[in-house]
Amino acid sequence: MNFAVFSKEDCPYCDKIKKVLKLTESKFVVYTLGKDFDKKSFFNEFGENSTFPQVVCDAKKLGGCVDTIKFLQENRVL
Repeated sequence: MNFAVFSKEDCPYCDKIKKVLKLTESKFVVYTLGKDFDKKSFFNEFGENSTFPQVVCDAKKLGGCVDTIKFLQENRVL
């Protein structure tokens, strides 16, 4: 499984999911607001009411921190 984390600076949930992915030794890349994408492209991709982080696994949008942890548990990664 390959993960992409769309995050922003100073976001505790973004930091948490990055730590969880590191602990599970999952392959992931981090994209940061203002560096790799802007708010408009973020909302166009994930929806107007989306929060940070947003995580994608092998092109499947998982959602935020809680949804990603649930996905990891269901797939016995965590």
